[in-house]
Amino acid sequence: MSDYGHELRFGSFLTPSVHDPDQVVALAELTEAAGLDLVTFQDHPYNAEFLDTWTLLSWVAARTERLRISGNVLSLPLRPPAVLARAAASLDRLSHGRFELGLGAGAFWDGIEGMGARRLTAGQGVAALREAVDVLRGVWDDTATGPLRLDGEYYPVPGMQRGPKPAHDIDIWLGAYQPKMLALTGQKANGWLPTLEYLRSPDRVTANRLIDDAAIAAGREPREIRRLLNLFTVDVSSRSRGFLQGRSSSGSTNSFRWSSRRGSAPS
Repeated sequence: MSDYGHELRFGSFLTPSVHDPDQVVALAELTEAAGLDLVTFQDHPYNAEFLDTWTLLSWVAARTERLRISGNVLSLPLRPPAVLARAAASLDRLSHGRFELGLGAGAFWDGIEGMGARRLTAGQGVAALREAVDVLRGVWDDTATGPLRLDGEYYPVPGMQRGPKPAHDIDIWLGAYQPKMLALTGQKANGWLPTLEYLRSPDRVTANRLIDDAAIAAGREPREIRRLLNLFTVDVSSRSRGFLQGRSSSGSTNSFRWSSRRGSAPS
């Protein structure tokens, strides 16, 4: 895999459990105190066991000073892009440029449909996400003249006032696994945000190649797209069990195991 030249960053992927909100926030504060760069939360509005992710992001932003924050990833079907663009820009301004936008096409459609959103096929989800990226960037572009007008099958914008502009250029990171989503990542996104345990077919090497190929075809440099990775389990022990699970580079056999508190799969 190529070296894309991005600075290596570390962060946490915290379960937004509704049963102990103070613990969730404390872990986010600990993420900052430990010197990590980023804290993220999965987004499942249909799950009554989880805090609302957007509310939590806002609260954590107010309780921290340096930490970057993001959904991992936000469920687009329940967060319409015209409203999401304004919310994202507002939170970025309030946090002085610390918000990034992790975004997904949607999963767990029974729950999404149960909240009143339209059920989409996989292909429709990709098309809707493509439209949403254009809406988001159109709203943030306050240098363009006139209102934002976009024809779209899923997210039409007949005539919307642009702005506000975020405090910094917000990155859009897509949670992508299948070829069409990976191609969209290469064509339009600033980053790719998958979870290692869900990278099966295509595998991570092939997925990176598909992103690179799509970027080049769109006239972009592959290095423009940041590569991120969620890890559920890191295991340092005497047994080799796969990627990041086995002996440390020093050869130590002291057993250490870290696992995230697994919730629902990323949306």
